[in-house]
Amino acid sequence: MIVTIVGAGAMARGVATIALAGGHTVRLIDRTPRKAAGLADELREAAPDGEITASDAIGVEDADLVVLAVPWPAGREAVAEYGTALAGSVVVDISNPVDFSTFDSLAVPPGTSAAEQIAADAAPGTPVVKAFNTTFATTLLAGRVDGKPLDVLIAGDDEDGKGAVADLAAAGGLRPLDVGPLRRARELEGFQFLHMAAQERLGLGWSSAVKILP
Repeated sequence: MIVTIVGAGAMARGVATIALAGGHTVRLIDRTPRKAAGLADELREAAPDGEITASDAIGVEDADLVVLAVPWPAGREAVAEYGTALAGSVVVDISNPVDFSTFDSLAVPPGTSAAEQIAADAAPGTPVVKAFNTTFATTLLAGRVDGKPLDVLIAGDDEDGKGAVADLAAAGGLRPLDVGPLRRARELEGFQFLHMAAQERLGLGWSSAVKILP
């Protein structure tokens, strides 16, 4: 698959690392092109056989997955900007819409989610999938916590889109879990907010993971 990642921060690095481990082609886009180019160079050093390029906005065209590895609400702005260029791609929202001014609530109203708002702003027919928001960047790089593969909880209304994201996760050594329709993103975002808020209190150091055990 061609996996285009919008953003060049820590989560972009984590998702790109998983994609490259699965043998996928990675394109990186950032509003600051030198950041995308710098991350691409670093990823090539870590995965010299991987297909990695830094691109401009045209990099979203013909991509199988377009991963919005940007903080809320930048993903919403991105789908509005790219518009019909996203046709044929599955958009993956990984954001957690936390109100960082207080770190005490989510920045989206009750009864909705960042993923649903992104879907509402995307061009008609563009499937949006929620995934990777319950994983931290450092754990994505390792792919495992306490010797166990990370769970990637996936929500969406498009079965093929969810399947493509599940393939990305599985090929990279993670365990994909389909948790239902896109509205389940509300619970995923709320749960990850709790996970984030507990880091300091529990002394977890952003190295913990959400794991579902049978």
